[in-house]
Amino acid sequence: MKILILGSGGREHAFAWKIRQSILCSQLFIAPGNAGTAEFGENIPLDINDFSSVKDFCISAGIEMVVVGPEEPLVNGIYDFFKLDEALNHIIITGPSKAGAKLEGSKAFAKSFMEKNKIPTAKYREFTISNFEEGLQYIQQHSLPVVLKADGLAAGKGVIICKNYIEALSEFELMIQQSKFGIAGNKVVVEEFLDGIELSVFVLTDGKNYVLLPEAKDYKKIGEGDTGVNTGGMGAISPVPFATEHFMQKVTERIIEPTIKGLQEDQINYKGFIFFGLIKVDEEPVVIEYNCRMGDPETEVVLIRLQNDLIELLIAMDQQKLDTKKIGFEKNNAVTIVAVSGGYPGLYEKGKPIEFLYLENPETRKHIDEDGVGALVFHAGTKKENDQVITNGGRVVAVSAMAEGLGDAIELSKTILEQIYFDDMYFRGDIGYEFVD
Repeated sequence: MKILILGSGGREHAFAWKIRQSILCSQLFIAPGNAGTAEFGENIPLDINDFSSVKDFCISAGIEMVVVGPEEPLVNGIYDFFKLDEALNHIIITGPSKAGAKLEGSKAFAKSFMEKNKIPTAKYREFTISNFEEGLQYIQQHSLPVVLKADGLAAGKGVIICKNYIEALSEFELMIQQSKFGIAGNKVVVEEFLDGIELSVFVLTDGKNYVLLPEAKDYKKIGEGDTGVNTGGMGAISPVPFATEHFMQKVTERIIEPTIKGLQEDQINYKGFIFFGLIKVDEEPVVIEYNCRMGDPETEVVLIRLQNDLIELLIAMDQQKLDTKKIGFEKNNAVTIVAVSGGYPGLYEKGKPIEFLYLENPETRKHIDEDGVGALVFHAGTKKENDQVITNGGRVVAVSAMAEGLGDAIELSKTILEQIYFDDMYFRGDIGYEFVD
């Protein structure tokens, strides 16, 4: 098959690595890709939200499958665009319809969906400019901390946890009155703060059946010990030690299955990944959010543990035959640690040369062996210029490692990271810290 991956981050590099292993993949393209994805296929300079340009390329290249990495094309309706076009509707596309992508594209829709289907989530109210004053009163009477969420996509920055009323009222006004997050904040969801420990659960669904992928826990805070501001993700681990069989049974029965059933009952076309952002509160799973795609950096630990041929799974998804598939996991522990540009998630500079010194060291593992031990470097914010790989984003590379023990995997990842260099590089050395003795 000729396959096109849409996106340019670490998630898409991990997809490219996994897809290239399939005997079913004859040719792979990544749009726009990065310096790392070029190792597995051909990078194509496309604007992935310009569907007409994507169509033209798919037709000219004879693309048979499109794997959508980020959320924006899905929320903008790329699935519908393909399926309503006679020249494209034969192409397998991984992702929900525009209606299904509202699970991520609209916090208010997601909360309403969960309420309707009795899926555990935090109590909430939603407000717009029309009931702004009512919102102010509601916040003033709410317990602290209180969580404010911009309804739409806000590049991962639209969730604010407010610890006092002055901050909460100010942020509420900035979001609705001052358009702090643009149209994404025209509607604001105000919800109760949940105290617990978070994890990410992923399924691939064909709209009727589903397979459960390895779970992960990511680390959003910039500073060690989970301090400082939120980022897009500084690292992740899989498996998650507290995600026991008993806990995951609760997740399946109370969250995953009611979600799939609810989508069916609402006649929402959904063939793709569902990301359940969960929090464990007093031993019970509660949904914080849905995403309509795989997470980043979680993909970088989930895919190295997945033993199945990914293309076989995606074909079964398209044919609504996922009930015939059984998922195999590597038993070893996986970790990914992200190296970021200095200043991230605030202002940072691009264009800094990257040195991959580990490539010169024959002692360094660069692949995962048959025993499930080794490391891979996934590029995120990189590009190649005059044969030199340079930084091109806040999150630059993610080093994924796997070993029998979590501590060993962490040390292996850090060993590789210490042999990668760019000016003002930073990474957290404590990813997975709370689970290592």
